[in-house]
Amino acid sequence: MSDFQEYFDPNHQLIRDAVRRFVEREILPFVDEWEEAEGFPRELYLKAGAAGILGMGYPEALGGSHEGDVFAKVAASEELMRCGSAGLVAGLGSLDIGLPPVVKWGQPALRERVAPQVLSGEKIMALAITEPGGGSDVANLQTRAVREGDCYRVSGSKTFITSGIRADFYTVAVRTGEPGFAGISLLLIEKGTPGFSVGRQLKKMGWWASDTAELFFEDCRVPMANLIGAENMGFACIMGNFQNERLALALMANMTSQLALEQSLSWARQREAFGKPIGKFQVLKHRLAEMATQLEVSREFTYRQAAKMAAGQSVIKEISMAKNFATDTADRITYDAVQILGGSGYMRDSLVERLYRDNRILSIGGGTREVMNEIIAKQMGL
Repeated sequence: MSDFQEYFDPNHQLIRDAVRRFVEREILPFVDEWEEAEGFPRELYLKAGAAGILGMGYPEALGGSHEGDVFAKVAASEELMRCGSAGLVAGLGSLDIGLPPVVKWGQPALRERVAPQVLSGEKIMALAITEPGGGSDVANLQTRAVREGDCYRVSGSKTFITSGIRADFYTVAVRTGEPGFAGISLLLIEKGTPGFSVGRQLKKMGWWASDTAELFFEDCRVPMANLIGAENMGFACIMGNFQNERLALALMANMTSQLALEQSLSWARQREAFGKPIGKFQVLKHRLAEMATQLEVSREFTYRQAAKMAAGQSVIKEISMAKNFATDTADRITYDAVQILGGSGYMRDSLVERLYRDNRILSIGGGTREVMNEIIAKQMGL
């Protein structure tokens, strides 16, 4: 793995070291057990909060650190992925898709009540946009919020919500106005609100360690003070939030590729066939060289977009490209890793088996591959 020194400074290396030690101490000894149990202890949020991991990139006044330092967040995110469980990373990091709208657009009282509890790990945050009949068609969401006095009455449902079972706070997309993107708002809805219920934990192909749930709202009364941003301006907030989510997913895909490549190289060096290590056979040497090349290109392109984001530039087209390229690369590298390890790569106790399963969601979540191509084409004037 190249050091990419033009993007990371010595402080970022200190962050890497600290997060890597946290992973080695608090996650790696237990991660296989948590995967099989399809969940990890809530206490891990508190530990990650105390270590400053959850607060990375958020304002100090709210309990965060390194606000505006995109590559501090990148370094921490990449090291968390070294635990080998993307589901755990997604569950632990669900605040990073649920909390930013509250921090950016929430009223001060709401922001100051919610954010410190989430960044400390005391409370858990989720984002609730996807609906059973909607998928990637965010502009068409049906969950309705009708204003009544000083409250909204919310009715509808959500699905595929990461941390949906155990979250305390949910940033929920609702329809407050006309059909289409112009009638969408964001509300903060708290667990325990009358009329709000959480459904069953959903069983998934991968990301076993993250809890994923359905949410139901039946005449759920939410205070108007919990409105995030202006009424009917939620779509713009969602789209802005998606850029950071797509960067995070590209980084996750690249680290999935990195771990799969490392496992493949280790196996190629030690596994022998026909009297020599299999890595000495030209067909595997070339495959590994191609895997490394694809990853190097993907990582460099992703980092370039992160650098542009850090400089305040708009990268709507490019971050969509980065997500697609990174997930395509991870598709290929995890496939090849299983093939290189052969039968061992198909076993549940193999890391590449988990990487192969976990990887599949990355080109779906945060906007599907097809939606990314639509965004890219639109930005090209098509």
